[in-house]
Formats: sequence, structure tokens, C-alpha cells
Amino acid sequence: MRRETPSLISRRDLLRALALIVALVAAALWASLQLLQPAPPRRIVLASGVEGGLYHRYAQRYREILARDGVTVVERSTSGAGDNLRLLLDPGSGVDVAFMQGGVAAFPAADDIVMLASLYYEPLWVFYRGAGTTTQLNAFVGKRLAVGLPGSGTWAMVEPLLAANGATPANTTMLPLGAGDALRALRAGDADAAMLVGGAQTDEIQGALRDPALKLVSFRRADAYERRFPHITRLTLPSGAIDFALDIPDRDVALIGTRSMLAARDGLHPALVNLLTDAAREIHGGQGSFEAAGEFPNTTHVDLRVSPDADRHHRFGPSLLYRYLPFWAAAFVERAIIVVVPLLVVLVPLFNVLPQFLRWRVRARIYRWYGELALLERDVATRHAPLPIDQWLQDLDRIQRAAEQIHPPTSYASEAYTLREHIGLVRRTVRERAGDGRPGYNDR
Repeated sequence: MRRETPSLISRRDLLRALALIVALVAAALWASLQLLQPAPPRRIVLASGVEGGLYHRYAQRYREILARDGVTVVERSTSGAGDNLRLLLDPGSGVDVAFMQGGVAAFPAADDIVMLASLYYEPLWVFYRGAGTTTQLNAFVGKRLAVGLPGSGTWAMVEPLLAANGATPANTTMLPLGAGDALRALRAGDADAAMLVGGAQTDEIQGALRDPALKLVSFRRADAYERRFPHITRLTLPSGAIDFALDIPDRDVALIGTRSMLAARDGLHPALVNLLTDAAREIHGGQGSFEAAGEFPNTTHVDLRVSPDADRHHRFGPSLLYRYLPFWAAAFVERAIIVVVPLLVVLVPLFNVLPQFLRWRVRARIYRWYGELALLERDVATRHAPLPIDQWLQDLDRIQRAAEQIHPPTSYASEAYTLREHIGLVRRTVRERAGDGRPGYNDR
């Protein structure tokens, strides 16, 4: 007696089901990999500023903080914000992140550069010598002005401001000097004014503020600059803010300034964006000469487009993964989720449907012969002489052999047995129609 195979489906059916599963899993993997970002890089290049400057000092802080999470920050010294912008715009420069300030970028050239955070106020300090008091930039038309090095943030900021006041290279001597050289030229009488952009804590500005021979311009039209130039902010340096004992300054000084920013090429890995904005909060979150505690860092628009990742992180903070797991562990789990979730979306419904599919395949193999048998039975019942008895019996033998090859599991055995009984009934009907006197048919 032939032993029944307890398999649910044939090998061919099994291969078809496996092929379907593999195809769906491959499609899900492909879709997830299209969405999957690479792992965060372990090394980024930060364009800072001149050696010894404030940007340079901050770059060292960022390097220390990101090193805690295994990310190496390589500093690239530059002439300032103008050079930093040029490096960010050049995909071949290797620079990923840079310090920037408002008013430097031009659009649409800088559309692909995004702001991760604004960091602090950078006032414009205009120092001069003389007996009189100067409150407007147009007082320096025709004079010798130290306006910063080409490529520096000072140069980029003061050029349009001077032009708005009628001071251009055609009628005014523009001296390309950095902060230290500019102040030395002013003290030596080789310049009539020195224009510097930077935080109040920089060594050059602290020295100039404490120098009794130098005066600081208090902008009478500071509010107008804020209205005319979107990246400009009116600032006030209160009396005594630099030194109470020496009363520096001896009066409230109205200044204009912009905001320093941490900028990056659009597409910087979101995990690094989060690390950098967290580092910015640690470094720049305190109170300063112009900043209230907690005012910075922020994502208030300056002129660069704000990074959506940075804005989201600023608003909602780190995700649960980054809040409770080490950085690299959180990054790994986050990437794994991006792969696993699409697979689950495909596989869970697939495994729910698969048993139904397999049941359908088993029944289809039985019902297929039921269909043929039903057609044959109808033909036997309705055919008139001459009767194709031999053909009917051959067809029944063929269906009989096929039915004997079906080895369903126990739960479907009754349907297979019913098919065989039905074949026997049709066979008896054929014999009755052939007649008992016809030789050989009663023996089949």
C-alpha cells in the first residue's frame, strides 16, 4: 500500500511560494535601502577662522565635545566667514561644516547651504580717534578705513553698509587689514577708523575698548539699519558692561550686528546635525554681553535656509534612541529599524495570507478534477446514441489515476475520498448506459 505524503503542497507549489516570498522581501529591502542613509561618518571637517580668533577657539570646543561620541573634528583655518562660504559651496573642498555670519551669503548661489543654529551676536565695532564724536558711517567718506581681510566676515559685512552711506573704493581708502593690524594702524595714525566684527570677548576688541585713546561709534541710526538689512540686529552695550570698576563703556552704546551661525552643506547626516546642535547648546547656551541665558543657540532665520533636521531637533530634542543609548548604538538601531519595519509590513500580512494560499492550492488540485468529472457526468446524462462508452471510461480512468496521485493532509482527506466516490458513481452510470449485455464494461 502506498504511503501518503503528509506535505501540504507539492514541491512545485513550495518553490512558487518561496519565490513569491523572496521577491516580496527583495522589493521591501530595495525600498528600505532607498530610504536608508549611510552610517554617520566618524570624521568631519570644520572651517573656522584665523588662528587665535574666536572661531578658532570655538572650533576647539566642538572638537572636544564631539570626540566624546567618537566623531573626529578636523579644523580648517581660514580668513573668516567669506572663505568659509566659498569652501562650503565647493563640493571638492572637503569641508562639511563652517562658522558663518549673516550678510555674507548671496542667493541663489547659497541655496544649498543650511544653517544648523545661530550661535551668538556679532556686533560691528567701529573704533576711531579724534576730538569729535561720530555717530554715523557717512562721516568716514574720504577717510582711510581698515575694513578687514578679503574673505573675512568683516569685509563682507561692512562693504554694503559703507556703500549705503556713500563710502566706496572710488572715494574712500579701504585698507585690507585684519583685526590686530587694523588696530595697530589706527593707533599709529595710518588709518582713520578700524572696523571689526566679532564677539565682545575677543582679545582685540577687549583691548580696543580699554584703550582711552580710541573711541567707539554709537550708531544713531541703529534702528534704521535693522529695517534696511534683514540680517542686521540692533544691539545695546550697556554702560559698565565691559568693566564696572573702570566704567567701560561710560555710557550706553547703540551698536548694529548680525548673528554668528553654524552652517553646513545640505545633506549633512541628521545624526551629526543632532550632535553639532547639542554641542552648540553646551557651548553657546550661557549669558553673554548681548545674549540672554538660553537665547542661543536657536533656529531663528538669519539669511541662510534653516536645516529641517536642526529645527526639528531644536524643537523636540533628541529621539528616545539617542536619549537613552550611546550615540553609535542609537545610530545602528535607527538604521536597523528603517530596514526591519518595511520587511515587517510585507512579511506579517504575507504570513497571514500564506495558509489561505496553501489551502487554496490543495483544494484547487482536487476541485480541478471535480470540474472535469462534472462535465463528463453531464455528457453521460445528456448524450444520445451513439454513446462514446470507451472514451468515457478512458476519461474516468485518467481522472481516477490523477485522484490517486493526490496526497492531501489529513484535514483534506475527506474531499479526496469524496472525489473518488464520485468517480465510482459516474462509472456506474456509464455502465448502466452501456447496458449489461455489452461485453467487458461490467468488469471495468
